[in-house]
Amino acid sequence: MQPSSIARPEISEYASYYGTYVQLVPEEDILRAMKLQLEETLQFFRTLPESAGNKRYAPDKWSIKEVIGHMIDAERVFAQRALFFARKCASPLPGYEQEEWTAAATFGEAALKDLISEFELVRRSNIYFFQGLSEEAWTRRGIASDCEFTVRSLAYITLGHERHHMKILRSRYL
Repeated sequence: MQPSSIARPEISEYASYYGTYVQLVPEEDILRAMKLQLEETLQFFRTLPESAGNKRYAPDKWSIKEVIGHMIDAERVFAQRALFFARKCASPLPGYEQEEWTAAATFGEAALKDLISEFELVRRSNIYFFQGLSEEAWTRRGIASDCEFTVRSLAYITLGHERHHMKILRSRYL
């Protein structure tokens, strides 16, 4: 069931740190934006040669593969939080330490094309999840990383987070 309109989240619906990401999403139709963003991102990723995957713009920065892997992890984390909150889970959820997670992962060993496929499948799955929410579920709240979020704020954060990293990939890596 797709709600007719999903309002933008208020500042009180997410940790202030995520405001930067929410501000990167001016669209009113969040589900349509998720679909369009996926196609744009895939189009960009598919232009990258396999040899670009290990490129870093500075020695201490993530490689392109690690950035894509981080985007996959973050997408999963934000969607998992949305799932728990949409299903009325009352238990606080743990934090997400991006540097530790990326260091513990093996993104650099994966083929770039496989990471791109994984990203696509994760996003498509999340689109189906968000499409299936009732209008009321979008405003349900929960705690993650000691902060309160609504389900709809997590959808906006997901889009904004991807836009943030795509801007970095375009401006610093290529």
